[in-house]
Amino acid sequence: MAAAAELLDETGDHASVSLRSIARRAGVSAPAIYGHYANVQSIFLVVVQEAFAELEQALRDSADRFPDEAGAAARQVDQDDPQMTVARLHAVCDAYLDFAVRRPQRYRIMFGGLWTATTALESSAVTRREVEALGQEALGVIVAALQGCIDAGVSTSTDAFADAVALWLGLHGLAHQRVAAAAFPWPGDIARRLISALAHVTGD
Repeated sequence: MAAAAELLDETGDHASVSLRSIARRAGVSAPAIYGHYANVQSIFLVVVQEAFAELEQALRDSADRFPDEAGAAARQVDQDDPQMTVARLHAVCDAYLDFAVRRPQRYRIMFGGLWTATTALESSAVTRREVEALGQEALGVIVAALQGCIDAGVSTSTDAFADAVALWLGLHGLAHQRVAAAAFPWPGDIARRLISALAHVTGD
């Protein structure tokens, strides 16, 4: 898996990553891989799963920089300082955008730039359940951060999950466009504007 991920990072092209090239990088024979993975699509799935796990951890680490202990203690902190929940939401979203910059090739394969779930499913190497599970835990961190804002009365959202999905799509679009249109004069506070609007944050 490390060999496949390294090749993707270096080439940025999944077409150049084959079982043979992965085996060569890992120092094993190509036939030996078949004992563990049916084809290269099943290898890509694990790379994508690990990338989403890395993203999830990055989002959680950002959220954890703010006072947010489990249970009643967290609710008390949020009630005493509602803007803390807004800061936490922005930190989580900033971590998402930062991940896209730090891990460009991993980010591309996660969202279909290099690998698509449709192709993987057609190969019969992965299941629909495995594909549907991708990114759910990372999304859960965004949902929780937005729910915190709702509970603290600093977001008028009435559906944390739906608005978190909209926020995720907005962040993904911004991350993509910052790369695709790097010369565009992006406003310095564009991320904050996007987050506040899609999360229905009040007074931000």
